[in-house]
Amino acid sequence: MGSTADKVKGTANEAMGKAKQGVGEATDSDKLKGEGAMQEVKGKGQKTVGEAKEATKETIDRAAAAAKRGAD
Repeated sequence: MGSTADKVKGTANEAMGKAKQGVGEATDSDKLKGEGAMQEVKGKGQKTVGEAKEATKETIDRAAAAAKRGAD
């Protein structure tokens, strides 16, 4: 999965997790609150993975460009 897809899925999971927590609060459901919290954390993790992939790609691209300039 690409960095953008990871970040989009992460954002969606965060939003759904927050929504579940809100419904859990409104209905006094510990189960929904717990599921929501777990889904929100999962989303944050997915976004972090996407950001790390993007940073790694940018670093590799810069290194490749620098190597090419040095070879010329």
